[in-house]
Parts: sequence; structure tokens; C-alpha cells
Amino acid sequence: GFGAAVGMFFKFNEYLIQLSTFGFGFLAVAVALGVSALYSRSGSVIVLVLGGVISGSLFTSLLSVLKYAADPNDALPAITYFLMGSLGFASKSFIQISILPMCAGVLLLTLSGKYLNALSLGEEEAKSLGVNTTRVKIFIILVATFISALSVTIAGIIGWIGLIVPHIARFIFGADNRAVLASSAMIGAIFLLFCDSFSRLIFTFEIPIGIVTSLFGIPMFIIVLRRAKRSF
Repeated sequence: GFGAAVGMFFKFNEYLIQLSTFGFGFLAVAVALGVSALYSRSGSVIVLVLGGVISGSLFTSLLSVLKYAADPNDALPAITYFLMGSLGFASKSFIQISILPMCAGVLLLTLSGKYLNALSLGEEEAKSLGVNTTRVKIFIILVATFISALSVTIAGIIGWIGLIVPHIARFIFGADNRAVLASSAMIGAIFLLFCDSFSRLIFTFEIPIGIVTSLFGIPMFIIVLRRAKRSF
């Protein structure tokens, strides 16, 4: 989001805005990984999550500064609309460029599912099975960041899909990450298109799809939490 705002603030062309979005997406993850590496030699997941919180807060603050300084008649509306997400940002040329790398990334994550299955047992258990946990985690984070950054450059910030869809896939297909990762990509795409079609059919004007995904995502997440509570 901050990378896109930088491009819109300085009136970059479409491709430079997408490049800025992509680059700052990787930078945000690099900050989170850097904080984790600096304060946790053992690679604690909790420290990694805290590093993500710090990185998110940092770029959210910088984004607020840009929005405050942006032209209220031009750049500010564009930044605000982008942060709400919309398939209207997608251009045919950029989709053609992005589709093969994104499919390759999903395939790589799916093929890495067996290593994630081992990691889900705990790091010590995974190491006893011969898994290089540090290398696997870095690889997974980089590939996931690559796919996420491409997605954001195409459609902006669309929330809740990445939060609820993997839980839905896990309830349907079980705990095997090889099935969960592949099915999450498919279910997420279906859910996104459903929300986009709903917003276009119900309203006489196009509203940002991020609003619709939130409206559907919140009650679905509550249902997921209730089912998770029963399982415990």
C-alpha cells in the first residue's frame, strides 16, 4: 500500500506504480525478517510476528504522512481508493505478465506442503525428520511475499480473503498443507469473484471490493472461530 501511494504521490506511470508496490512489499517483509533475525537467533515465530507488527506499523505511519501531504483533489482519492481494493485496477497487459509467475509461485508452495506439514509438528520434530527449518521458512516467506506483492499490484489491498479462506480450506480438506495451499488459491479466487459480482449486481455504482470482502469475511470468520472453539 505504501509503495502504491509513493507512485501516486509522485505521479508515476502505471508500470512504475506497480513496480513501486512490488518493491515496497518485499521491503516490508525484509524489515520484519530483519527485526526477527536481530532479536531472535533461534528464529522464534513470536518474534517474527512482532517483527511483522513493527513493519506494518512503520509503513502505515509513512502511508499516513503521504496521505496527509497528498493533493486532496487528485492523489489522495487515488490512494484511498487503491487501499480499498478493486479489480478495476487490473490491466490486461500486466495480468499477462503476472499470471505465469503467480501460478509458478502457487505450484512451488503446494510442492513445499510436505515440509510445512513437518514444521507443523514443531521445529525440533521437523529437524529430526531432516528438514532444514530455517531454509524452508525463508523460502516459503519469499515465495508467499512474491505472490502477495503481485496480487496487490493488480488489485490493490483486498482484506479478509487471506485470513478466512485458508481456514475454510482446512475444514474441507483437512490438515495436509499440500491440499490446503492449492485449494486456498482456488477458493480464494472464487470468493473474490463472488464478492466482485455481488458488488456490481447489487449496487448501481462500483464500490471497492475490499469493502464487500470485509462484509462477507467478518461473519465467515466468526463462524470459523466458533467451529475452531468446538474442535478444542
